[in-house]
Amino acid sequence: MLSTPRSTFTRTAILRFLPFAFFSRSFSPPPLSISRSFRIRSISHSKSFFRRPQLLKSRVLMDISAKDRNLSVESVTTDLKNQTLGTEKIRLKLDDFNWDHSFVQQLPGDPKTNTNPREVLHACYTKVSPSVEVEKPQLVAWSESVAEFLDLDPKEFERPDFPLIFSGATPLVGGLSYAQCYGGHQFGMWAGQLGDGRAITLGELLNSRAERLELQLKGAGKTPYSRFADGLAVLRSSIREFLCSEAMHGLGIPTTRALCLVTTGKYVTRDMFYDGNPKEEPGAVVCRVAQSFLRFGSFQIHASRGKEDLNIVRALADYTIRHHFPHIENINKSESLSFKTGEESSSGVDLTSNKYAAWAVEVAERTASLVASWQGVGFTHGVLNTDNMSVLGLTIDYGPFGFLDAFDPSYTPNTTDLPGRRYCFGNQPDIGLWNIAQFTSTLSAAHLINTEEANYAMERYGTKFMDDYKSIMTRKLGLSKYNKQLISELLNNMSVDKVDYTNFFRSLSNIRTDSSISEAELLVPLKAVLLDIGKERKEAWTSWVQTYTQELAASGISDEERKVEMNSINPKYILRNYLCQSAIDTAEQGDFEEVRRLLKVMERPYDEQPGMEKYARLPPAWAYRPEGRDRSFLQLQRFLYNKYVVQIFLILFSSI
Repeated sequence: MLSTPRSTFTRTAILRFLPFAFFSRSFSPPPLSISRSFRIRSISHSKSFFRRPQLLKSRVLMDISAKDRNLSVESVTTDLKNQTLGTEKIRLKLDDFNWDHSFVQQLPGDPKTNTNPREVLHACYTKVSPSVEVEKPQLVAWSESVAEFLDLDPKEFERPDFPLIFSGATPLVGGLSYAQCYGGHQFGMWAGQLGDGRAITLGELLNSRAERLELQLKGAGKTPYSRFADGLAVLRSSIREFLCSEAMHGLGIPTTRALCLVTTGKYVTRDMFYDGNPKEEPGAVVCRVAQSFLRFGSFQIHASRGKEDLNIVRALADYTIRHHFPHIENINKSESLSFKTGEESSSGVDLTSNKYAAWAVEVAERTASLVASWQGVGFTHGVLNTDNMSVLGLTIDYGPFGFLDAFDPSYTPNTTDLPGRRYCFGNQPDIGLWNIAQFTSTLSAAHLINTEEANYAMERYGTKFMDDYKSIMTRKLGLSKYNKQLISELLNNMSVDKVDYTNFFRSLSNIRTDSSISEAELLVPLKAVLLDIGKERKEAWTSWVQTYTQELAASGISDEERKVEMNSINPKYILRNYLCQSAIDTAEQGDFEEVRRLLKVMERPYDEQPGMEKYARLPPAWAYRPEGRDRSFLQLQRFLYNKYVVQIFLILFSSI
């Protein structure tokens, strides 16, 4: 197992700033050893493809091919100007994609191409082709915004062979398919080799803006990493992945995307509740899209195998920086891209002298920003294993996810996690730090960074998380500055009364600072979300609203201006589990209209959308009953094999 850097920077570094006890006592991150604070100046590198464009400042697109990597700032600026002058959009057919298979061409691969379950050594991937069986596959839903980013002509969705291609039954012209090899910590335990057990990348392409993108089919058949599984996916989990990928993008949160969802026309046997009663379910395949599907575990697996594979960690890090963090590749060439840290004394960490350290810090900061964004909208990932953490800071792998309904920091959508709630909503910031510790220990094992640099990356995680979290909560309340006590009291009140997280903050924008409003009328704007509260609780809420309105009045911002700002960060629509389940139920009967309608609603979660108000309602009573809850709560990716069972299994099949 990989070792973890040690230090005195504990989770209290985050806890002391938090306005609510987000962290359970059942989990403690590894200790860190940081004796002083440092400063960093870095560059944000998020893309409109992964964030809601209207929430972002303009950014120069940095993902460029090797032949164009030396483009000057002036040429990029000119190109951006030309794009805004009404130039005709490029519309490609599937056969015309500009493929650039750098991952396969530049990194070591598995010499074998069979799909027999086995331990894959000294390789980052295995070349495999989809093996899913289909029978009249059908296109269920598609994302027009993803198609636009790929420069894909919308008419291509009408091709008769489109469902065949994106179910995996027919090869995509120009593609070069493979499954990635990676490992990871699952529920805090090193699990050894994992890998793409049911995901097959079709290939890697460059769009008209020279942005690098991977197309990946999830549920397209077995790979060497499938272990005992069949590599297939069912309609219910595929609908959840497709919708949540696009819903998170609509919320402005970095995420992998989903181009389309296709049914296979075949049935897949699944024991949904793991109670010994398997049944047949409709099969489906999702086409996922991302700059890269590299994970923390992509690096961990090679470091775990000792000195022989440490050179692969370096090669993979070089590849990742070159193609996905090019500004770091050039930190010594451009003053505007340099990282300056530390104080004037020699004890500072100078990231300009080590690109791997600069990269580790940016991975830590991107991860921190991602987790802060989750906390802001009440999203719980459910399975934050290191193999489910993107090095690009994207939300990846939608398994038993869930958005908060009634506010509860201990909420987890993963019933396998219920005993310790390691991955509950309130633990996510802590888990992010723990996972960063595992990632930096991997880079340390490969001699890419030293202990001080690893510790600094972890400190930056804590600092960045708190900066972003405080900013998000301040904006959610429409405040002019962060008020820890006010926010702490609010979250405690919400927890006591199990207030709906999303609807409460949306309703809060209706509060007015008019001093003539009587005490009896103060809670009227919150009437719809403060349900069944008694006299004592009503007094607690009235007291809080009085303090809140005083804070608002002192800011000098008009009620109208504040409402607009608050509604731009507090969504009206989120992908509640009962909405997902309703769409799944109708889809399993062959009616896909609810899936498509829900997609359209979730693409604009901050807009009022007249006529769609029902999608903002509280969950109905049936959603709270055990038999009516989203069945995916009881679904977890099939792991938790005992470590030794996995190793024995891999040894038995290593000669295949």
